[in-house]
Amino acid sequence: MTATPEAAEVLGSDPASMVRGRPGLEGCAHTFRKEGGLARTAPRVPEVSAVAGDESGRGGKGPEDLTARGLCAPGNPGGGDLWPSTLTPHSVRTLKLQECHMPDALPMTSSVHPPPSEQPLLTGMSRSQNCFGYPLSIFFIVVNEFCERFSYYGMRALLILYFRRFIGWDDNLSTAIYHTFVALCYLTPILGALIADSWLGKFKTIVYLSIVYTIGQVVTAISSIHDLTDANHDGTPDNMAVHVALSMIGLALIALGTGGIKPCVSAFGGDQFEEGQEKQRNRFFSIFYLAINAGSLLSTIITPILRVQECGIHSKQACYPLAFGVPAALMAVSLIVFVIGSGMYKKVKPQGNIMAKVARCIGFAIKNKFRHQGFKCGGREHWLDWAREKYDERLISQIKMVMRVMFLYIPLPMFWALFDQQGSRWTLQATAMSGKIGGIELQPDQMQTVNAILIVIMVPIVDAVVYPLIAKCGINFTSLRKMTVGMFLASMAFVVAAIVQLEIDKTLPVFPQANQVQVKVLNIGNQNMMVYFPGHAVNVSQMGHTKSYMTFDADKLNINISGIGQSVTTPVVSNFEKGQRHTLLVWDSNKYQVVNDGLNKKPDKGENGIRFVNKFEQTISLTMAGKDYNITSHNASEYQFFPYGSKSITVTSAGFPESCRTFKSPYLQFGSAYTYVLKAETNGCPGVEPFEDIAPNSINMALQIPQYFLLTCGEVVFSVTGLEFSYSQAPSNMKSVLQAGWLLTVAVGNIIVLIVAGAGQFSEQWAEYILFAALLLVVCIIFAIMARFYTYVNPEETEAQFDEEEKKKKNLDGGNLDSSSPGDVNLDNVKQTKM
Repeated sequence: MTATPEAAEVLGSDPASMVRGRPGLEGCAHTFRKEGGLARTAPRVPEVSAVAGDESGRGGKGPEDLTARGLCAPGNPGGGDLWPSTLTPHSVRTLKLQECHMPDALPMTSSVHPPPSEQPLLTGMSRSQNCFGYPLSIFFIVVNEFCERFSYYGMRALLILYFRRFIGWDDNLSTAIYHTFVALCYLTPILGALIADSWLGKFKTIVYLSIVYTIGQVVTAISSIHDLTDANHDGTPDNMAVHVALSMIGLALIALGTGGIKPCVSAFGGDQFEEGQEKQRNRFFSIFYLAINAGSLLSTIITPILRVQECGIHSKQACYPLAFGVPAALMAVSLIVFVIGSGMYKKVKPQGNIMAKVARCIGFAIKNKFRHQGFKCGGREHWLDWAREKYDERLISQIKMVMRVMFLYIPLPMFWALFDQQGSRWTLQATAMSGKIGGIELQPDQMQTVNAILIVIMVPIVDAVVYPLIAKCGINFTSLRKMTVGMFLASMAFVVAAIVQLEIDKTLPVFPQANQVQVKVLNIGNQNMMVYFPGHAVNVSQMGHTKSYMTFDADKLNINISGIGQSVTTPVVSNFEKGQRHTLLVWDSNKYQVVNDGLNKKPDKGENGIRFVNKFEQTISLTMAGKDYNITSHNASEYQFFPYGSKSITVTSAGFPESCRTFKSPYLQFGSAYTYVLKAETNGCPGVEPFEDIAPNSINMALQIPQYFLLTCGEVVFSVTGLEFSYSQAPSNMKSVLQAGWLLTVAVGNIIVLIVAGAGQFSEQWAEYILFAALLLVVCIIFAIMARFYTYVNPEETEAQFDEEEKKKKNLDGGNLDSSSPGDVNLDNVKQTKM
């Protein structure tokens, strides 16, 4: 969904339990090795930063120390048990990551405790109070995460329609601003990780940035109050610039807050457990991801419902303040709950961040190379070797492995460019569709939940059925091949979206060009009428109308009317405004009224335009769902807009029985416009005769399900596999660096969308969908070629070679050292496999 990545693990010890990963959180800190296309677990090494490492780039002092701290599972001497011990590469898919957009699972900060000799200073309780064997502090962390995810996804679900309908931006600008916000949400986790590990620590980072986050949510909610600047009480803000400014400030604060705390919360939860509590820690992460999933899924369903409620002080409008206010309140609750547990937390002092060390090493290598060689090639085998003067060979080798994976990341942003349009272009597409499915009325922004629901269904099926069947067919379905297939499926999803858009376009009304006028005839009299247009005549029966608007050249239009069988015609004298629709009201052979409709586009808020025509000899006053009309005799009112459903109409004018002045309108659907002709029923009660001016949305939102299905299939085989592959190809202490790179691909993908949308070069939306599909297809081919020449490595074997060489070096006497040094480790000697 947009839901983009969150998690929920199937509890228990079943190895088929899976963790589903999305950008930035997927991939619990495990290292996986691929053999013949099948995955098996390698030792699970906890994510670490410079907290547990030294300048050599090692992730700690060794497995013995980690075991002493209770972080290594029995029989697993190579790594920690920071994540559930039952997780396998297949189990990585059960954690349901609800949105592919936030780093909710894999900590970018360290949650690993150093060995006793290097134990960092702790604040808070030395040992958390326990409840049923769990630290009591984790209750506050889980509730905090549930509320925060509800807050973020509830707000984000509304965002594109808020831009489009409240602020009034067009589709392109709304899409560009939406993706700018999402891109910022994917860039700020890197900043949050650096702040937590290098300055404030995880606890203070979470608290301070949560305050920023809460302020941002409140400011965004305030920006959506239309009465804030509605001085004349007409229901329209008088100073939209104030609302825009408040919105942008609020969203900037939210992006900083939500992104900044994400790499800290899960890691901080892991910090709360003591040695001997590996099982409880594993179960905590399962509960933690369930809270993430529940919060994000529920909010995406609930907040659109709050949005369609009507509220306001002076006029009733779509209730964006309530829809944004509830997420703001949940964020405040999240902060309060987290602070309440402050005295129970174990707080590890910040000790540095591996990403900063990697950046310094790369920067030194580049600087050193240009100092000695300039732009000349050669000199050393690899450009990173120019860092040898200052940095350890082990660290340089680890960075080389990371850079090999990062190179494969170059084409990946295009996938995210398509994927994240679920919350923008696809939601806007849904606004032109009918949300009535059976007895349910879906809102356009609720369609984003389809992705979340499909993930829950598909992840187990793909893992337990599809992959085993492929393996039985003898196909070596490696990680990079899965990612290639995922790109292709996402490309096909946009082809389907283009087809759906073409079907929608067929149902859209055609409005007049600048030099044209459109005319529709409505006969409110008691006799049939003939209406003569240039080139043809139309017979309009009593209480009848022409079924559609007729288009004419404005400079050549002349109209005459007469009764049936009459030879005398009456010319229609009126100044038809160019580029507008008009309704010709006739009720006698020489009596007419030309009305400028004033409606030059299809209602785009899912609402319905309603106007009344008064065929009585007296002025009629009435109210419809709280909105007032006052219509003079034989004239028409202006359109007013209402949401779907049947509305109450009350005639307030005298002359009608008190008992029947209130009646129900016909049921309104989505995106229609009607003319209601007021008439007297046979019993003397008032009534209306509806005439359709613009047809309601007829393409059902259910037709979007195939494109969501294809995109979700692509996500399952791309996102989960991408992090799985990345972590299997990099050293254990470089996971946070890879996560930062992965998040960067998501941010760049959103930047691509905002560039395309901002350019606004396509007059037809289906053409833009085809463009994105074609671009991803080309990128898919490029990625397949890159993957074909990629050689899989096992970082653990490389690390083992370094350890062996260093051990030999220590055991040798004097200067009689082995001819090979740690820097001579050759990756070609490590077991490798091709794509």
